[in-house]
Amino acid sequence: MSIYKLAGSVMQQALAQAAEAGYGEQEMARALMAEVIAVYKRDRSPADIAHELGFLAENLDEDQDYPFMRP
Repeated sequence: MSIYKLAGSVMQQALAQAAEAGYGEQEMARALMAEVIAVYKRDRSPADIAHELGFLAENLDEDQDYPFMRP
């Protein structure tokens, strides 16, 4: 199993547990993101974390073409 499939499986389990406890997906996602950032803080600088989050935010549109991509 790839690390991304493992993460997807963990996310689905967490969302199911959150729903059983009466929480919504967005609430759970925000809480998990806070936990991810706490793990990042163990070994990464705030600037490095901000750079990664900025990159992810800039690339949310899956249909967007990027200048470095070739047809």
